[in-house]
Amino acid sequence: MKKLFITVLFLGFTIFLSAQNTPQVGDELVIKATESSTYEHIDFPKPNILIKRGSVANYKSVVGNTVVIEEVNTKADGTVVVVLKQKDGGKFFNFKKKVTADYNAAIAAKELVAVK
Repeated sequence: MKKLFITVLFLGFTIFLSAQNTPQVGDELVIKATESSTYEHIDFPKPNILIKRGSVANYKSVVGNTVVIEEVNTKADGTVVVVLKQKDGGKFFNFKKKVTADYNAAIAAKELVAVK
């Protein structure tokens, strides 16, 4: 009986932890600065594209922006991809309305942080 109780408790705890890491449409996230010059898990345009569009080729303008999850997609390999838009309705770099991101990798790399 004791082993059954411990097993059920362990399974419940595991399900509880996995449920917290699931993104929902409407969740708010904040874009944080990275140590490198580019974002690895958020699909922002490359610097050469920004230069061609007449924008400054750095990502300082997106640091600290609050974004909202508009769509959640799960790929066949289990990767969770989210479509992000700015909370204020603006555009990223004045030309891109939405960007995609690998949710779990971006959270682990601290490129995205959940708003509490």
